[in-house]
Amino acid sequence: MRKNASPVEGTEGLVYQCRLPLSSATLDLVAGLLRGHLKKIRSRWRKLPPGRIALIVLAVLRHDQRLSGMAGGNDVSASTVRRWLLEVIELLSARAPRLDRALKKIARKGGVVVLLDGTLVRTRRRTGHENRPNHSGKHKAHGLLFLALTDETGNLVWISAAKPGRSSEITTARHNRITTHLREAGLGALTDLGFVGLDDDPDDPVIVTGRRATRGHPLTDAQKEANRLVSRERAANEHGFTDLKNWRILTKVRMNARHATTLLRALLVLTNAEVHR
Repeated sequence: MRKNASPVEGTEGLVYQCRLPLSSATLDLVAGLLRGHLKKIRSRWRKLPPGRIALIVLAVLRHDQRLSGMAGGNDVSASTVRRWLLEVIELLSARAPRLDRALKKIARKGGVVVLLDGTLVRTRRRTGHENRPNHSGKHKAHGLLFLALTDETGNLVWISAAKPGRSSEITTARHNRITTHLREAGLGALTDLGFVGLDDDPDDPVIVTGRRATRGHPLTDAQKEANRLVSRERAANEHGFTDLKNWRILTKVRMNARHATTLLRALLVLTNAEVHR
């Protein structure tokens, strides 16, 4: 898919062609949502048609193209591109599944377990009192923490709301009542050692983690082998995070942090439209 542009030199700079590695089905999905939205709000006119707007927004999301650059190449203002971006991610995020529905869908398909992990999406360093909460001591960077669930093959099924970077994964999981939703769906979850202690019912565990060595109590050979088995089964969730972070806008989120949850859930919908395992 190619962005309509031609190498023309002018007083404003150069306009160049750039290949967008996305399917036509993804473009049609975004354009169709936008057309439906415009019809619903009875908007009779936009500077560009919905298909062109969808292409511009996808270029921003996939390649992290600067708004001013996309605006200049399409003869619109940067504020207009920003408005289109926020409008589209709102429409897409509304299609993201809720946690309970995502788990029940997996259970209906015969699934047994899901894979749970967290990731830090880096953001600009904030100023004043907003600076410290978003700093992650674990990653030594500013960002927002998200939890994600994937199925056994690595397809993303759910993303949590954003939490400040200094938040812990286990606290975020408790806030989202993940163990309760897993029990209601009849599923288990494989996680890393960062979630040890998450399950509050040792008699009926739904969270499976490895074992952690303590001072004076090294792991036995059997426990080490169990850790390797859990790690091997969990490896598929890295595919989901890789697919998500192929959207280069997540290299460093520059938009306001309050839009971050909407952005991640919109990218979840786009990722699932592109990737099927």
